[in-house]
Amino acid sequence: MSDITTDVVIIGAGPCGLFQVFELGLLGISAHLVDSLPIAGGQCAELYPEKPIYDIPALPVCGAQELVDRLMKQIEPFKPTFHLGEEVVEFARRDDGRFRVGTTAGKVFNTGAVVIAAGVGSFQPRRIGIEGADVFEGRGIHYKVKNSSHFHGKRLVIFGGGDSALDWVLELQPKAHSVTLVHRRPDFRAAPASVAKMKEMVGSGSMKHFEGLPHAISSEGDVLNGVHIKLKGGETHELEADHVLVFFGLSPKLGPIAQWGLELEKKALKVDTEKFQTSLPGVFAVGDINTYPGKKKLILSGFHEAALAAFAIQHHLFPQKKQFLQYTTTSPIMHQRLGVPD
Repeated sequence: MSDITTDVVIIGAGPCGLFQVFELGLLGISAHLVDSLPIAGGQCAELYPEKPIYDIPALPVCGAQELVDRLMKQIEPFKPTFHLGEEVVEFARRDDGRFRVGTTAGKVFNTGAVVIAAGVGSFQPRRIGIEGADVFEGRGIHYKVKNSSHFHGKRLVIFGGGDSALDWVLELQPKAHSVTLVHRRPDFRAAPASVAKMKEMVGSGSMKHFEGLPHAISSEGDVLNGVHIKLKGGETHELEADHVLVFFGLSPKLGPIAQWGLELEKKALKVDTEKFQTSLPGVFAVGDINTYPGKKKLILSGFHEAALAAFAIQHHLFPQKKQFLQYTTTSPIMHQRLGVPD
């Protein structure tokens, strides 16, 4: 297989990686995307496609999968090439200053720049960690919600104290037969408004909340019918359930990226705030995988980072070329690249 020559390789096809394609495309720069997941969209598509997002400019509310779909539509004019279900396992600077990037599928890229938009890296949901739980995974025990209607009218036990757990409590409580939230401590990591709403529903009797830990599975044959929890005082309590939803967060792993010699801080890639370039010139990082003073892990922050990184990448690839800021509203070149009719 001969090397694939491209301007840029983007590692990660989540929202920030997809928007990076758009910002590069406006500047006439082509890109290939590599992602270990079998679909584009990152965590938004894989873990919570129906989760509502409220802080995307001009979209009062947008489902996570809807956001991915909109981004995919937005980058269509630039015809990016996706390499999904592949992980980058080889990375080296070439003698000519470009980069050699290799994947688990045996593909090798000859690229002028690399953008790492890998979110929290290669991730897996943290499991519930009780005996026999793996037997029911995907049937009675779930670590993501692909189709929320699957849980309508059902008895649900939800574990977790972060935004994902509370978001699904609030989303599913009006539609489920019953909802019980279990969290190991009284403090929550979720948005205060979500916690307040949950406590209000507990106070009204429309749902239950326990402070405890998962202890054992309750089942009849191959059918899950509940879960035992261990309460703060040490006693156990059985909760009836058709489905158990577990949101203990992700176990992030940088994987091979950690071995590339890039400067790290708390398992994140250090970047500057002018170019969003890592410690290695020509390698950039946007989204949750980077860190800098004042960093906020928000999708819209990642979009801003991608915009500035695109101009820095243009200068890296074409240092003699003068840069002009052109507006998509009025620029004929931008219209041509976007396929806007005259």
